[in-house]
Amino acid sequence: MTTTPVRRPRLRALPWLALAAVTLPAAARGGGGPENVFVVANPASADSLAVANAFVAARGIPPINILMLRWQDSAENTTIDRFRNELLLPVVRAIDSRRLTSQIDCIVWSSDFPWRIDYKNELPPELVSKDPYPSASLTGMTMLFNTVVGSGPAWLDPESNDYFRPLGREGVPETTQGFRAWYGWGQRGELLEAGGTRYVLSAMLGVTAGRGNTVREISSYLASAAKADGTKPTGTIYFMTNSDVRAMTRNAVFPATVKALERLGVKAEIVSGILPSGRKDVAGLMTGTPEFNWRSSGSTIVPGAICENLTSFGGIFTASAEQTPLSEFLRQGAAGSSGTVIEPYSIPAKFPHASIQVHYARGASLAEAFYQSVHAPYQLLVVGDPLCQPWASIPEVEIVDAASATVLQPDTVLSGTVAIEPRATVPAGGTVDRYELFIDGVRVMQCGAGEQLTFDTARLADGHHELRVVAIESSSIETQGRCVVPVTFRNGDRTLTLDVEPRRVRRSESVRITLAGRGVDGCVVFATGRVLGRTTGSESAIEVPAELLGRGTVTVRATARGGPAPADAVNAVPVVVEVGD
Repeated sequence: MTTTPVRRPRLRALPWLALAAVTLPAAARGGGGPENVFVVANPASADSLAVANAFVAARGIPPINILMLRWQDSAENTTIDRFRNELLLPVVRAIDSRRLTSQIDCIVWSSDFPWRIDYKNELPPELVSKDPYPSASLTGMTMLFNTVVGSGPAWLDPESNDYFRPLGREGVPETTQGFRAWYGWGQRGELLEAGGTRYVLSAMLGVTAGRGNTVREISSYLASAAKADGTKPTGTIYFMTNSDVRAMTRNAVFPATVKALERLGVKAEIVSGILPSGRKDVAGLMTGTPEFNWRSSGSTIVPGAICENLTSFGGIFTASAEQTPLSEFLRQGAAGSSGTVIEPYSIPAKFPHASIQVHYARGASLAEAFYQSVHAPYQLLVVGDPLCQPWASIPEVEIVDAASATVLQPDTVLSGTVAIEPRATVPAGGTVDRYELFIDGVRVMQCGAGEQLTFDTARLADGHHELRVVAIESSSIETQGRCVVPVTFRNGDRTLTLDVEPRRVRRSESVRITLAGRGVDGCVVFATGRVLGRTTGSESAIEVPAELLGRGTVTVRATARGGPAPADAVNAVPVVVEVGD
């Protein structure tokens, strides 16, 4: 790694598609949860399906938030033109066509998509000699989607990310801010509800090719990260110092960062060396070294930890690459890590500032912590669970049926117009600012604390539905808590039952899906964003290869229609299937 930076002109990001320019009421503010994540899986890859299944199951991602996007080329790299036209724009159009634009804040890529984007064909002539390594990361370019469709390579701007929190007088950001994709950001990091530059958070769930992780390892750290939410880990965040330029680039900001963490009640320590030795409480780590051997350190990573290494090739997974890849931290149980996908030079703006751990300890999600601390993210690949938030004060939510004044129970039958009253408590004496109601993953309305949410079940399909009430607490972090209740809408006489046998199956086998309905003409069966089959008539059965479901825990769903309107449909109760090797 050299210390000589590539000098680049200051380029401003351009406004993007009208479908990204969403206008919402001023009260509909940030935070982040499964309803705000759009998961992209590659149906041409068994590993990609399995990784997506693991995340969807761990986080309860609504089925409408999952897209199957076939990619049969290199899982290492592609050109910016192909990234733009075959990956990014299809994802954005899918979000828009599903009417999710106003609620999606994070685009998550499963494995077996190209983690490196080659933009050499779009470099202006005056920059060709100044940029010998014209490559960017999948997550960085997704986050900077505005610049990818703008004129000129604005992603090269060393201050391209205005969501980056400005540093205070002590060298640590004074504020941490919840994120919404519809927010605009000014050049000084100010939140603007009109104008400014827009972004979308992004992460890869895992890399299964080359020097990446196995599906088993990825499933393990995703499950561990989900369980870490709100646990307030009692471990220590370690900041490693040594004489390597990789460490020295950030050493100066460590003391102020440690003080900021201690004021939050989080243990932090500056330690000399490459890795903490014999420490069983690694709740976070920042180091700088070309290579490391975690097992020889004798240390243990606490669930939910962000572990990060400043080095040139931490985000490169080809077998011939030098330096230890970020996947080693994830293998040892970290919730997330990052690395550059090409020689970045030791330019601090391209790597997470030490304040990433402060944002995290204040309660930000993993994705929010990363992107608030990286000013120029275009070469940085962020991998892990973007929703993990170990230090968040998560609201505990319940849904009260206003008619009966009782807590809404699973499988309750609802008819006609229904009024519910959301209630929540926040740990440590916090308060809730507002509530949002999602039906089958789609946000339909919101209300303030003490108010009710009223909706007409007769306008929607009969049968199974999922009500989600999300409470957003009142701080700038805007942490979310949720209550998810499966219910039945019943306003007509249509019915639909779904059965899948066997419920435990090997990937090489098939499942038999049986449907029986009343008052319906045909049915669609789907799972994890993919249609498995279509039928006609009121009773039918189909055979589906289990490999189409992907390994892991998969929820099979079915819906049938008896007419053209949404209210003419009926949903079956979903069935959970376990697919093994």
